[in-house]
Amino acid sequence: MDAFKDKLSERARDTSRPDLAHQCQGRPLTEAETALAETLMEIYGAGTHDYAAVAAALAERALPAPVSGRTDWTEALLAEELAAINADLDAAYEAHGYGA
Repeated sequence: MDAFKDKLSERARDTSRPDLAHQCQGRPLTEAETALAETLMEIYGAGTHDYAAVAAALAERALPAPVSGRTDWTEALLAEELAAINADLDAAYEAHGYGA
């Protein structure tokens, strides 16, 4: 038996710890990141999936980009913002690890 794996499995099954609700994140999302995520879900839910069309929909809403603060969304800006947010979340996860 691997005691380390057993302990991880035991803790993963423990639902009494609300701090694990976002265990895949090393930090909470910012308000701007949450706004972007919610808006993207609305746009995707309406059937828009093409990056250029998604960027146009974000620009129509004048939603501030979480990293740059820009509202003139383009396909390139959308890709840059998502990459920057992902890199920051990866760095936070690396720093704080499982169960952060």
